[in-house]
Order: sequence, then structure tokens, then C-alpha cells
Amino acid sequence: MKKPKSVNKCIVDADIVAYRAAAGTEGKKVSETYAKVDTLMEYIVGETILFPTISNLDCFLSGSSNFRYDVAKTAPYKGNRKGEKPANLPAARKHLVSEWGATVSIGEEADDLVGIAATKYDPETTVVCTIDKDMLQIPCWHFNFVKDTWTKVSEAEGSLFFYTQILTGDAADNIKGIYRVGPVKAAKILEGCSTEQELYDACVKAYDGDLDRVLENARLLWLRRYEGEMWMPPL
Repeated sequence: MKKPKSVNKCIVDADIVAYRAAAGTEGKKVSETYAKVDTLMEYIVGETILFPTISNLDCFLSGSSNFRYDVAKTAPYKGNRKGEKPANLPAARKHLVSEWGATVSIGEEADDLVGIAATKYDPETTVVCTIDKDMLQIPCWHFNFVKDTWTKVSEAEGSLFFYTQILTGDAADNIKGIYRVGPVKAAKILEGCSTEQELYDACVKAYDGDLDRVLENARLLWLRRYEGEMWMPPL
């Protein structure tokens, strides 16, 4: 898909930028990590905003606290992440804060701050910059700065993606879905659903009426649209 003619707001998942910059300069000087951060950010800004200024660029990093650790009951949230982090990751994060104005989340993830920020602006002229597929529940433009691809997500598409994840779970974050239900089976389960109520009801039925499991997955997967939000089933 071609990129939009005009982007007024660029929202960056800085967790991805920091990790890729640090991993790409493993074993090298911190100054090279800083340079890699700058290269990535300059590329993102250059590809998305026609007239870049500090006022139309938002960057977010995840802090150490996250409400999802308390929500997760079936399996520890992100409990499968055991690998070593790049040595220069703290330096990359610090550079994003000091030089690019990144905000560090408290009690939630950078993803939530991205969702909150994107909801404030016109989805036709707002772009979320990340490689994280979880963001595809947010209705606006999306720019994958690794693959150099653009995607436009509507309200309906974002909702369908979210309910699909409730069924499939998310292996990257250790969120358990229904056994042996992947995207293809999930699509069949949700086929014909045209409202959020129908999507929710189909998920509850697929979980054999286990409302707690549906609520748990939904709250783990939902990206906040306003401060302090906790996802609730449709009325």
C-alpha cells in the first residue's frame, strides 16, 4: 500500500528502536549505539512526516511496571522471555529520552501510550511506527520501518484483529489462546460477525462459555485508548 499524502502525527514504538539499535551494535562503543538510534529515528521521521517538528513526533518506551502482570492468571505475562538483553540497551533508551523526547510508561506499556496517543488524532493523518503486529488493532496508518511497508487499519479491521488474538493468544507475550486455534480457525469462528457484540459472543462460545478466560485475554491484549482504561465486554 502507498503511504498517505499527508501525515500530521508520527507515533513511534521506541522499544523497538532501542532494542534494534542496541542489538545491532552489540560489543561496540555506546557512541555507535547512539548513532544507530539516530539513524533509525531519522529514517522513520524522514519516511513519514512531510514537515517534521518536535510537536508532531511522539516516542514511547516501556517502563518496568505493567498492570498485565497482575491480570495474567493462566500463564505469567511474558514469562517465556529468558534471553539476555543487549548490553547497550539502557544507553539506547536513555538517548531516546534525552535526544528524542521519548516518554517512559508507568504501570503500562509503551504500546498503551501509543494507543492513547493515536486515539487523540485524526486516523487519516496519524501513523504508528513499529514492527509489532499487536498495534494493528489501532485504527490509523501503520508504518513498518524494517520492511518499509504501509498499512491502513479501519475501526472494523482493528476490532477483528483484536478478537482474533483473543482466540489465538500471543506466543510472544506468553498469552495462551484456544489449543490448536490459529488465524485460519479463528477466521472461521468469527466469520459472519459484523458487530463487536457478535465478535465477543463468538469468542465466548469458542471458549465454551468461560467468561473469565475471554476477559483475561482481552485485557492482556487490548491497547489502551485512554488513561487507566481496563477493557470491558460490550454491553
